Amino acid sequence: MARPAVATAERRKTRQIKVGSVAVGGDAPISVQSMTVTKTADVDGTLAQVYALAAAGADIVRCTCNEQAAAEGLARIVPRSPVPIVADIHFHHEMALAALEAGVHGLRLNPGNLRKPEEIKQIAAEARDRGVPIRIGVNAGSLHPELYKRFGGATPEALVESARMELAYFDEVDFHDVKISVKASNVPLMIAAYRLASETFDHPLHLGVTEAGPPPAGLLKATAGIATLLSEGIGDTIRYSLTADPVEEARAGRQLLEALGLRERKGLDLIACPSCGRAEIDVIGVARAAQAALENRQLPIQVAVMGCVVNGPGEAREADLGIAAGRKRGHLFIKGQIVRVVPEDEMVEALVEEAERLVAEGIEARLAAADSGAAAEAEADRQALFAEQGDDVNSSEVRVDIIRRTIAHERVVSTPNSGGSAPSGSSED
Repeated sequence: MARPAVATAERRKTRQIKVGSVAVGGDAPISVQSMTVTKTADVDGTLAQVYALAAAGADIVRCTCNEQAAAEGLARIVPRSPVPIVADIHFHHEMALAALEAGVHGLRLNPGNLRKPEEIKQIAAEARDRGVPIRIGVNAGSLHPELYKRFGGATPEALVESARMELAYFDEVDFHDVKISVKASNVPLMIAAYRLASETFDHPLHLGVTEAGPPPAGLLKATAGIATLLSEGIGDTIRYSLTADPVEEARAGRQLLEALGLRERKGLDLIACPSCGRAEIDVIGVARAAQAALENRQLPIQVAVMGCVVNGPGEAREADLGIAAGRKRGHLFIKGQIVRVVPEDEMVEALVEEAERLVAEGIEARLAAADSGAAAEAEADRQALFAEQGDDVNSSEVRVDIIRRTIAHERVVSTPNSGGSAPSGSSED
C-alpha cells in the first residue's frame, strides 16, 4: 500500500514586502539568499560571484557595504546584477545612506552594532521615501550589551526584544517594509528564538544558523535549524551561512526547499541580466523565448542570456552556456569563452542547438570545437560598443559622486558612534 504524502505544517501568514523584483512573505515562494565574499569595491569580481550565485539558485544576494569604496562599487554593481542586491550595514549609518544612493534593493541593519536611535530613524526614513525594505538582523553574537545583561545572556527573549526595539524606532518614522532575523550559532537557541519571533511579529522572517561553519558539519547544523522551522510553517526566506564558497550556500538552500516540496524542481537554470543601459536587445523577450525553447528539453545546465557582449561573458562565466548581444549579433559563450558569433535573429536557435550539443558532448569537446575567429570578433564588437556608448552608460558615476558627497556630509554632522569605531567588514548575518 502506498504511503500518503506527508506535508509540512501550514505556512504562517506574514506581511509581504518586495526586495526589488522578489516578493518575500505572504504567499510568495520561500526565497534563497547568499552573500558575496569578494571586496565590494571589486566590481567585476563581485558581479561574477553574483551571477554564479544566481545560477546556483540564489534569489537575492547581499554585499557588504563597510567603506566608501564598497558603496561606490554598489553603484556600479546594482544596474548589472541579475538579482536584487542587499547592502550589509554594521557600524556606520552613513554607509546605509550611501548604499541607498547606490540604488540597492534592500538593507540589512544589525541592532547590536548600529545603536544610535536618531541614526536608525534617519536610515528608516530615507528607506521609506525610496521604497526600500530593511532586514532587522539580530545576531546572538553581537547582542546589545544592555539586553545581554537584562536577560542574563543571549536568550530567545533577548533576541526578540532587540528586534522589537528596532521596530519601535521604525514605527516612529512610519516605516514598515521590514523583515526580521534572530540568528544564533547554537541550533536549539536559534529554533527557540524564531518560534518566539513568529508568535510576536507578523513581519516575514529570514531564517539562518549564523556562522554554521564548514561543510559537512555546517550543512548539518544549518539544515537542522532551517528545516525544523520550515516544517513548522515558519520562515519566508533562508540563508545557509557556511565557511565555504557561497555557491555552496545557494545550492544547499535551493536543494533544501526542493526536498521539502517548497520550491519546484527544475533541470534548467536560466539566468538573465537586467535591461541596463548597455543592453543591445530586448533581454526580457529573448530570455522568455530561450526559457520556452529549453525548459521542456530536460537539459541539466545553467544558461545565461546577457544584454551585451561588453560585460556579459565575464559576469556569467560560471554558467555552462550563454549568449550575449552586440552590434546586431549574438555572441555564444561556454564558461565565459566565446565559441560562436551568430546573427541577432538566430540567437535563441543557436543557444538551443549549442545546449543540446553541450549535454551530448561535454564542455571540453564543445570548447575544442569553437570557431577560430569568434573571440576576436567578439572583442572587436566589444571595443566598438565602448567607442559608441562610452564607459558609463548606466550613469553609475553620477551615483558615485552623490555617494561621496553624502558620506562627507554625514561625517561632518555626526558625533562619534556610541557603539564604538569597530571595523564594519563583518560577514555575520
